Amino acid sequence: MKEGPDIARIASLVGDPARANMLTALMDGGALTASELALEAGVGLPTASSHLAKLVDGGLLKLASQGRHRYFGLAGPQVATMLEALMGVAAGAGPSRTRPGPKDAGMREARVCYDHLAGAQAVAMLDRFLADGIVVRDDEHIHLGPAGPSFFAAIGIDTSNLGASRRPMCRACLDWSVRRSHLAGSLGAAILDKIVAEKWARRPSGSRTVEFTPPGRKAFAKTFL
Repeated sequence: MKEGPDIARIASLVGDPARANMLTALMDGGALTASELALEAGVGLPTASSHLAKLVDGGLLKLASQGRHRYFGLAGPQVATMLEALMGVAAGAGPSRTRPGPKDAGMREARVCYDHLAGAQAVAMLDRFLADGIVVRDDEHIHLGPAGPSFFAAIGIDTSNLGASRRPMCRACLDWSVRRSHLAGSLGAAILDKIVAEKWARRPSGSRTVEFTPPGRKAFAKTFL
């Protein structure tokens, strides 16, 4: 086999329907028990445990223990980005549809992709950032633009601290429903944190949807659009 990343191994892990359901159930950045993931996958607990062991060994899931409980979560934001992109490819390669992505209007508008905002609102936000030089695109990569530091400082996001992290500050993540990029990376995560902290939106339990309040929608648009 040629040298390089073992794409086939990762593809085989994601390609099983039960494992794919487990992975997508964790796309909101949370953690679930083996029993909860067995329900998501529609399999028995012994089968789920076998699948989970393979996903942990393959580096797609991480395991955390708290008391007698064991929780599984995605190994990192790269896994979520991969899954979001695969959803887009799968939707495009499947039967023709009037609109790609989820049928639920709330999920299409705004949802969590691991730890950052996805959906139509997130894509529109990145479009505004690119148009105003807040972030700039260099081929397939994006990074903080000349107008970025002062813009984010004015709304209480310190980009100097974000830049000190080993994680990329800005990264383009292909949006499943819109089929264009939204903003990921530590900056994308900080923006979602601000949205929730300001109570512009809430994250319902057990759902990836981000539900904006009417005042919150106006505040988000004024700030980011």
